[in-house]
Amino acid sequence: MANELTIPLLPCNSIDQMQSFYEMLGFSVTYRQMKPNPYVAMQREDINLHFYGMPGHVPEQSHSTCVVIVPDTSEMYEAFAAGMRAVHGKVLVTGIPRMTRPRLRNDRYTGFVVVDPGGNWVRFSRATQEPEATTKLAKAMENAARQADARGDERQALKILEGALKHADGSEPEFVEAQAYRDELVERITGSEPRPGV
Repeated sequence: MANELTIPLLPCNSIDQMQSFYEMLGFSVTYRQMKPNPYVAMQREDINLHFYGMPGHVPEQSHSTCVVIVPDTSEMYEAFAAGMRAVHGKVLVTGIPRMTRPRLRNDRYTGFVVVDPGGNWVRFSRATQEPEATTKLAKAMENAARQADARGDERQALKILEGALKHADGSEPEFVEAQAYRDELVERITGSEPRPGV
């Protein structure tokens, strides 16, 4: 068969929160009900995400996730970031909800993660295979991103990245991006902007 469609159904405390959050990202409501159970269906172009209200759901303990394959992660990220900036004045990078930034690898952007108000990890990835990292610093950035963005372990990611930056001489093409990612990790851990030189 062909033309099948799979739609993730993810838990949340409040479908109102989910609707507001995803509308900020450019989604629209395609279906909504309160009884017999709270349920909202959101769509942005060909992306469909459905949410159901679950009493007692704890977003910080959620293990729900899905992968969304898109042609261009940087374009999708910029659209979402613009929505966040319009509502919050900044891109949310700490707490719940939040969004990680795509990483630059070999002059191409990799995927990013949206952690929504329900604690669901919606992972956006490119449709094409990413090239392998070639420098030690680029490999460290990949490992750090895997720890922080895929597993939620920002402290381990920071440890990996700081170790690599200590041994870098600053001439690597990824050096500035690695420093920026390091600063983002500090912000995500502490919830505040890093001080220069820290």
